[in-house]
Amino acid sequence: MLRIRLRDEPYLIINIFFAGVIVLILAYSGIFSPDTNNYPVVCIHEKLTGEPCFSCGLSHSFSLILRGRIDEAYQWNKNGMRVFIFFVSQFFMRILFSRFYIKNPDSRRQLILLDITGSILIFLIAFMPFIVSIFKWL
Repeated sequence: MLRIRLRDEPYLIINIFFAGVIVLILAYSGIFSPDTNNYPVVCIHEKLTGEPCFSCGLSHSFSLILRGRIDEAYQWNKNGMRVFIFFVSQFFMRILFSRFYIKNPDSRRQLILLDITGSILIFLIAFMPFIVSIFKWL
């Protein structure tokens, strides 16, 4: 049986870190309620300018998606679902790719290239409206 030393596997460390960040994002969305509006992180852009930015309402949207209130989630941020799906898909990709990485040491290079390519593609699909809005703003 192949023995893995985590400190010798940066790919696995990065996957664990990203999966942990995603769990924290989802926990944040589950803990704080859209009904009480008790989110500790506020939009700095909106505080400074008084106008909402393109990402305003994402916390509300995520919280509502976790609670199954999809129609309301779209009202808070029309791109919330695509960003939510990005994070959930990345969470499962971190688990699946890590497992494949451990079980198939001969395919690691190809796996990492597939992971990078797939992650960039999913990122662009999920965040393209945000990217476009930044360029329009500039």
